[in-house]
Amino acid sequence: MIDTVSPAVVRPFPRLPDGLPQPGRCLVMGILNVTPDSFSDGGLYSDPGDAVRHGLRMAADGADIVDVGGESTRPGAEPVGVTQQLARVVPVLRELAGAGVPVSVDTMHAEVAHAAVEAGACLVNDVSGGLADSEMAATVAAAGIPYVVTHWRAPSRGMERHAIYGDVVGEVTAELLDRVEVLTAAGIDSSRLLLDPGLGFAKHAHHDWQLLARLPTVRSTGFPVLVGASRKRFIGAALSGWSDSPPAPGGRDAATAAVSALAAAAGAVCVRVHDVRSSLHAVCMAAAWGGAGLVLPSSAEAADALAR
Repeated sequence: MIDTVSPAVVRPFPRLPDGLPQPGRCLVMGILNVTPDSFSDGGLYSDPGDAVRHGLRMAADGADIVDVGGESTRPGAEPVGVTQQLARVVPVLRELAGAGVPVSVDTMHAEVAHAAVEAGACLVNDVSGGLADSEMAATVAAAGIPYVVTHWRAPSRGMERHAIYGDVVGEVTAELLDRVEVLTAAGIDSSRLLLDPGLGFAKHAHHDWQLLARLPTVRSTGFPVLVGASRKRFIGAALSGWSDSPPAPGGRDAATAAVSALAAAAGAVCVRVHDVRSSLHAVCMAAAWGGAGLVLPSSAEAADALAR
């Protein structure tokens, strides 16, 4: 006798800050680097037209948000001036927002954040957590939009010198909460904050893995958590232990999707990735696995998705 399929037990996904998509599962944020020197895709989308087309492709692949950045933050990267960043990101943000794509801006500079919000950005993703620009907190508070607070200790040029921890999870969590206190005192509504443990920022591979393995500790702060693992060195380091020819960054998307699934299953509310489709599938599997209230598509919708 064949058992009939029973519906999954529904556990509501936590509500995200107002202004963000609410799909009922972990969000997938697509990375759009409008830069010549990002570690994985630098130079691919320097032309605004190419960048807009790629952003639209990511949206068609299921990206909940497209995150546009005009400054590489890879280890050793040189800073980019505000004028150059504005020229890179604002036209792309405006086009994508005008096409109905939810967009965020990846910047450490208040002036860029302000211009991005005016162009239609619904979120500011600041890898410095407000440390790089003292005006950022006031700018975000005035805009009244969600803000990603990333763990950060120093600029890209010298951040590896600061990768010294006794208890990386405890210290990262405490330092994030210190930033929350400063930012809320400056007027940002705490309900609009998301925390990012800052994988790769002033951290070695073993630090990144410890943070992922103990992600519930970061979640215990009560704030929603974003994970940005895509194609990073700690993934390559893990793969190198099992392969004679570990893949370059562009070949790490399957492994990134595995991390996305694990992060979503551990309670992350958003993953930031280069390859949207694979991580979207991954977080859907995590939602289904946990009975987190995933609404499965109809047969027609599923067939259409597979055909794309």
